[in-house]
Parts: sequence; C-alpha cells; structure tokens
Amino acid sequence: MQYKTEPSEKSTVRITMTFDKAEWDEANQKAYLRTRGRYAVNGFRKGKAPKHVIELNYGKGVFYEDALTDLFNDHYPEAIEKEKDNFTVVGQADLSVEDIGENGAVLVAVAPVKPEVKLGAYKGIKVRKAEYNVKDADVEAELSRLQERNSRLAEVEGRAAENGDTATIDFSGSVDGEKFAGGTAENYDLVLGSGSFIPGFEEQVVGMNVGESKDVNVKFPDDYQAEELKGKDAVFAVTLHKLRRKELPEVNDEFIKDAAGAESVEAYKKETRERLEKQAKERGDAETENNLVKAVTDNAEVEIPDAMIESEMDNMVRSAEYRLGMQYGGMKLADYLRYMGTDVASFREGYREQAKENVKGRLVVEAIIKAEGLKAEESDVDAKIEELAKAAEKTVEEYKKDVTDSQREYLAEDVVINKLLDLLKKENTLEVGAAEEEKADAEEEKAKKPAKKTKKAEKAE
Repeated sequence: MQYKTEPSEKSTVRITMTFDKAEWDEANQKAYLRTRGRYAVNGFRKGKAPKHVIELNYGKGVFYEDALTDLFNDHYPEAIEKEKDNFTVVGQADLSVEDIGENGAVLVAVAPVKPEVKLGAYKGIKVRKAEYNVKDADVEAELSRLQERNSRLAEVEGRAAENGDTATIDFSGSVDGEKFAGGTAENYDLVLGSGSFIPGFEEQVVGMNVGESKDVNVKFPDDYQAEELKGKDAVFAVTLHKLRRKELPEVNDEFIKDAAGAESVEAYKKETRERLEKQAKERGDAETENNLVKAVTDNAEVEIPDAMIESEMDNMVRSAEYRLGMQYGGMKLADYLRYMGTDVASFREGYREQAKENVKGRLVVEAIIKAEGLKAEESDVDAKIEELAKAAEKTVEEYKKDVTDSQREYLAEDVVINKLLDLLKKENTLEVGAAEEEKADAEEEKAKKPAKKTKKAEKAE
C-alpha cells in the first residue's frame, strides 16, 4: 500500500491510500472466504460456490465493499501511526472511493485532526482580578442558617393560617367535575407562601382555620408540564387539619456549643469569618484564573474540527446525566427531559457554544505550555505527593505505595497547569474589580434611589 497525506479544509487531513492489483486481489479473496456463506447459488451448497460463480450471479463487485473495509481497517491505523509526529487524528474519518477496478483501488480518508493554534497576546494584557469580601452580614447569615437547621415546628392554636405556617391539608382537585391524576393527597404538609403549588392555591389557604374545609379555585398556567391541564380552571376541595410554625432556637453560648461545637457565639463568628474568608479567596483565585485563561483564549485563533466539538458535547451530556443520577436517586436523563418538555437532542445542542469554548480553551492552554516549554520534573511530582501525604496524615512512603503510574501522570499534568497559571499571573496585569455579587449590590443600592426626573416628566406633572 502506498499513501500520501495533504491538508484539507477545517482542520482535516486527506489520506489517499493506493492498493495495487496484487493487494486488491488478495483483499477480494479474503472477503470471498469470509463472506461466501451469505450467497446462495443454484447447484452449490451454501458457502461452497467458487468465487467466480458468485461474481457471475451477483456481479463483479460483489466483494468490493468488504474488501475495501478490510483494507481500510488493516492499513489506515498503520498510516496514522507513521504520521503521528505530523498530526493527531481526533475523530472518525469520512471514507470515499476515488478509483476501483480489477487492477486495484484508491481509497480516500478525510480525518479530523488536532488543529494548529495561532496564539495571540498572552503576556502583557490586563485581566480582571476577582476579589470577594466577607461582610458582617455574611457571618450573620451563616448564624441564621445554623438556627434554621436546628429549628422545630411548633403547633399553632387559636388563629387562622398565615404565610410561613406549615399547613397539614387534604386536597382533591377536579377539572370540569372530573378528578385528575396527581390532584389528590392526604395529610400533605404545605409551607404557605413557598410558591410550591400553582398560583392562587396557597393564598386561598391563608386565613383558613384548623378543621375548616373550603373549595379553592385556581387556573393552571399555560406552560404547565401536564399537557391536559394547561390553562384549565380547577377546583380543589381542601381541608385544613393542623397548623405549625417554625420556632428558632435562641442564639447564646449554650446553643452554639451544642449546635456547632464552638466555645461561644463570638468564637463561632470568628471561626465562621475565617472559613468564609478562605472560601472567598479560593473562589476569587479560581475566577481570576478562569479570567486569565479566557482572555488568552479569546486572543488566539484556531479552526476547531466539528468532531472535537461533538465529542465534547457528548462528554458534557454524560456528565450532566451522572450529576442528575447522583442528585435525584438515579433519575434517568431521558425521564428528566421528558418532564421538562424537551428531548436529548435539544438538550445536547444547548451545550454547543460552551463545548466550543471548552475545546478552544484546552487547545490554547496546550499551545502555550508547548511554546513556553513547561514540564513537570520528577521533583515537582514528588513535592506534590509530599503535600498530599501531609494532608492525608500519612508518611510519604505510605502514600507513595498507593500512587499508580496513571495517578502520577495526572499529578504531573496538574503541576504543569499550575506552572502555566503562575506564568500568566506573573506576566499579565491583574486589575482588582468588583466581584459580580458586589456589582449586584451596587446596582441594588442604585435602584433604591429615586430616579432623577427629566424635564419632560416634570412638565407632565
């Protein structure tokens, strides 16, 4: 087999494989021996007819497709291996036959390859540095959440239902006098004001007294998930059995000791602030690193083959399905999407732009690492292992026993990425900017101030 390669459009390579008469005849003979059992010929037991007899009955090219498949499977990987220093194939090749006949065949494979990256500026640029500040309100919010986690529901007597109450109710819904699936329940605990029921339902339970029954009239939203209920008027027969109200524990040193293990309220607040400040720094550092990578990625040019984008989309869908199963007790993605009124194809397509960004980012990072000659020395990996051993409260020797070659390779990649991030931080200007939450706070304060009247508005008054 002789082959030649040449660049093709959109980060693909065209590999032309030429097979002479001897190779072609051998491939057809192998195809005949492997597939002759498929063909029935009068006068011969199945699988016993000679090759030329089958060709007379089914056509001269009866074995061509199988022969071409064999030649591709046998020789294409060989060509890819020989050319591995020149390009890296990243997806399935599109095949076509350029020439075919008794004297040989020419097969063309157009394969997507890892593209060349044209790096833009990745030094001397300005990038936003994210910083998140911990406020007193953040610490108080953590304290409030601690109270919530240790709250209890106390029964309410002598008044009507209010927002914030947990109402234990029976309900039975009907549309046009007919009950519908999922519209009936007994001793259901509903937090009034939570918005968990369709609009108008909870508002009508507010004001009911324990033991009271009433009809609640509502209308299903036009975008309700159940097709047969969209936009329909419904009546729910509701009976209120019990009212309970959340009671929060008093915040004092005794409560803090029991609930959080801290010595006092002040000690808890100090520890909480330190924890939040550590989280804020980690969050800011991670966001700053993402900003750096995005900035240098935006400055680069690369023509990404569709195969890499499609593969990344598949990975993202698999990741989403895994997270869904973990969060919701093994729920299948198809079931979740059916509930949401969409399908896997549409869901997958929604990842396309992010997949492009992900792939481009990885390619640009690889290109900068190569341009800068960044690599992980053995001492770098050993230092990383020592750090991990310390965190695991083990000796280095104990920890190393469980470190496989693949894990060591992963640690080496992590070291290189950290070297890259350190380089980007050193070689670029990080400008402190308000974090997104702080910007939102500023916008909220601005919105609270009365708008300045225009002359036109003053005249209208």
